[in-house]
Amino acid sequence: MAKKFTASAQQLKPDAKFDSKLVSKFVNCLMLDGKKSIAHKVFYEAMDQIGKKIDDAPPLEVFETAIGNVKPLLEVRSKRVGGSTYQVPMQVRPKRQQALAFRWILAAARGKKGKPMALRLASEFMDAYKKEGTAMTTRENIHRMAEANKAFAHFAW
Repeated sequence: MAKKFTASAQQLKPDAKFDSKLVSKFVNCLMLDGKKSIAHKVFYEAMDQIGKKIDDAPPLEVFETAIGNVKPLLEVRSKRVGGSTYQVPMQVRPKRQQALAFRWILAAARGKKGKPMALRLASEFMDAYKKEGTAMTTRENIHRMAEANKAFAHFAW
Protein backbone atom coordinates (compact mmCIF):
# COMPACT_ATOMS: atom_id res chain seq x y z
CA MET A 1 0.00 0.00 0.00
CA ALA A 2 1.47 3.35 -1.03
CA LYS A 3 1.85 6.11 1.53
CA LYS A 4 -0.38 9.09 1.03
CA PHE A 5 1.34 12.43 1.58
CA THR A 6 -0.47 15.61 2.41
CA ALA A 7 0.97 19.10 2.50
CA SER A 8 1.03 19.10 6.32
CA ALA A 9 2.68 15.65 6.51
CA GLN A 10 5.71 16.65 4.44
CA GLN A 11 8.58 18.16 6.37
CA LEU A 12 10.08 21.44 5.25
CA LYS A 13 13.82 21.07 4.73
CA PRO A 14 16.18 23.80 5.95
CA ASP A 15 17.87 25.79 3.19
CA ALA A 16 21.38 24.88 2.07
CA LYS A 17 23.24 28.11 2.85
CA PHE A 18 21.87 29.14 6.27
CA ASP A 19 20.45 25.77 7.43
CA SER A 20 17.25 27.53 8.52
CA LYS A 21 13.65 26.38 8.10
CA LEU A 22 12.49 30.00 8.44
CA VAL A 23 14.53 30.91 5.34
CA SER A 24 13.04 27.94 3.43
CA LYS A 25 9.53 29.01 4.34
CA PHE A 26 10.23 32.62 3.34
CA VAL A 27 11.73 31.54 0.00
CA ASN A 28 8.58 29.48 -0.66
CA CYS A 29 6.47 32.60 -0.06
CA LEU A 30 8.81 34.69 -2.22
CA MET A 31 8.61 32.21 -5.10
CA LEU A 32 6.42 33.07 -8.09
CA ASP A 33 5.18 30.55 -10.69
CA GLY A 34 7.09 27.67 -9.07
CA LYS A 35 10.51 29.19 -9.81
CA LYS A 36 12.26 28.34 -6.56
CA SER A 37 15.82 28.69 -7.90
CA ILE A 38 15.11 32.31 -8.83
CA ALA A 39 13.55 32.91 -5.40
CA HIS A 40 16.68 31.47 -3.75
CA LYS A 41 18.90 33.68 -5.90
CA VAL A 42 16.90 36.81 -5.00
CA PHE A 43 16.93 35.96 -1.27
CA TYR A 44 20.67 35.18 -1.12
CA GLU A 45 21.48 38.32 -3.09
CA ALA A 46 19.38 40.32 -0.59
CA MET A 47 21.35 38.70 2.27
CA ASP A 48 24.63 39.66 0.55
CA GLN A 49 23.41 43.28 0.29
CA ILE A 50 22.52 43.28 4.00
CA GLY A 51 25.97 41.88 4.79
CA LYS A 52 27.60 44.75 2.88
CA LYS A 53 25.48 47.49 4.45
CA ILE A 54 25.15 46.33 8.08
CA ASP A 55 28.45 45.37 9.68
CA ASP A 56 27.42 44.88 13.32
CA ALA A 57 25.00 41.94 12.74
CA PRO A 58 25.11 38.87 10.48
CA PRO A 59 22.52 38.88 7.66
CA LEU A 60 20.56 35.89 9.04
CA GLU A 61 20.18 37.66 12.38
CA VAL A 62 18.96 40.80 10.59
CA PHE A 63 16.42 38.67 8.68
CA GLU A 64 15.15 36.88 11.81
CA THR A 65 14.95 40.11 13.83
CA ALA A 66 13.12 41.85 10.97
CA ILE A 67 10.53 39.06 10.84
CA GLY A 68 10.19 39.18 14.63
CA ASN A 69 9.71 42.96 14.61
CA VAL A 70 6.99 42.83 11.95
CA LYS A 71 4.95 40.02 13.61
CA PRO A 72 1.66 41.45 14.93
CA LEU A 73 0.49 40.64 18.46
CA LEU A 74 -3.13 41.72 17.94
CA GLU A 75 -5.50 42.03 15.02
CA VAL A 76 -9.15 42.93 14.58
CA ARG A 77 -11.67 40.40 13.35
CA SER A 78 -15.27 41.07 12.38
CA LYS A 79 -17.89 39.65 14.73
CA ARG A 80 -21.59 39.92 14.06
CA VAL A 81 -23.68 40.48 17.19
CA GLY A 82 -27.39 41.06 16.70
CA GLY A 83 -27.69 43.32 13.69
CA SER A 84 -24.31 45.01 14.15
CA THR A 85 -20.83 44.03 13.06
CA TYR A 86 -18.02 44.85 15.48
CA GLN A 87 -14.27 44.91 14.94
CA VAL A 88 -13.11 42.73 17.84
CA PRO A 89 -9.42 42.79 18.82
CA MET A 90 -7.93 39.30 19.18
CA GLN A 91 -4.52 37.80 19.78
CA VAL A 92 -2.80 36.39 16.72
CA ARG A 93 -1.67 32.75 16.67
CA PRO A 94 2.12 32.28 16.15
CA LYS A 95 1.74 30.63 12.73
CA ARG A 96 -0.47 33.47 11.52
CA GLN A 97 1.95 36.05 12.97
CA GLN A 98 4.72 34.60 10.82
CA ALA A 99 2.51 34.38 7.72
CA LEU A 100 1.38 38.00 8.11
CA ALA A 101 4.98 39.18 8.65
CA PHE A 102 6.11 37.40 5.47
CA ARG A 103 3.14 38.76 3.51
CA TRP A 104 3.66 42.36 4.66
CA ILE A 105 7.41 42.35 3.98
CA LEU A 106 6.92 40.87 0.51
CA ALA A 107 4.07 43.27 -0.29
CA ALA A 108 6.24 46.22 0.81
CA ALA A 109 9.19 45.01 -1.28
CA ARG A 110 7.03 44.31 -4.34
CA GLY A 111 5.35 47.71 -3.94
CA LYS A 112 8.62 49.58 -4.43
CA LYS A 113 9.49 49.98 -8.08
CA GLY A 114 12.60 50.84 -10.04
CA LYS A 115 15.17 48.56 -8.36
CA PRO A 116 15.85 44.81 -8.61
CA MET A 117 13.81 42.68 -6.21
CA ALA A 118 16.88 41.65 -4.19
CA LEU A 119 17.70 45.30 -3.39
CA ARG A 120 14.08 46.10 -2.51
CA LEU A 121 13.90 43.03 -0.25
CA ALA A 122 17.21 43.87 1.45
CA SER A 123 16.00 47.43 1.98
CA GLU A 124 12.74 46.23 3.55
CA PHE A 125 14.59 43.77 5.84
CA MET A 126 16.94 46.51 7.02
CA ASP A 127 14.03 48.90 7.60
CA ALA A 128 12.13 46.25 9.59
CA TYR A 129 15.31 45.47 11.54
CA LYS A 130 15.44 49.16 12.56
CA LYS A 131 11.65 49.10 13.22
CA GLU A 132 10.91 51.39 10.27
CA GLY A 133 9.47 50.95 6.80
CA THR A 134 6.23 49.97 5.13
CA ALA A 135 5.81 46.56 6.78
CA MET A 136 6.27 48.10 10.25
CA THR A 137 3.74 50.82 9.37
CA THR A 138 1.22 48.11 8.44
CA ARG A 139 1.84 46.39 11.78
CA GLU A 140 1.44 49.66 13.69
CA ASN A 141 -1.84 50.39 11.87
CA ILE A 142 -3.20 46.95 12.80
CA HIS A 143 -2.19 47.47 16.45
CA ARG A 144 -3.70 50.96 16.48
CA MET A 145 -6.98 49.59 15.11
CA ALA A 146 -7.03 46.86 17.78
CA GLU A 147 -6.34 49.44 20.49
CA ALA A 148 -9.13 51.70 19.21
CA ASN A 149 -11.62 48.82 19.33
CA LYS A 150 -10.58 47.57 22.76
CA ALA A 151 -14.11 48.35 24.03
CA PHE A 152 -15.43 45.42 21.98
CA ALA A 153 -12.94 42.88 23.37
CA HIS A 154 -15.67 41.24 25.43
CA PHE A 155 -17.20 39.96 22.15
CA ALA A 156 -14.13 37.78 21.49
CA TRP A 157 -15.03 34.14 21.01
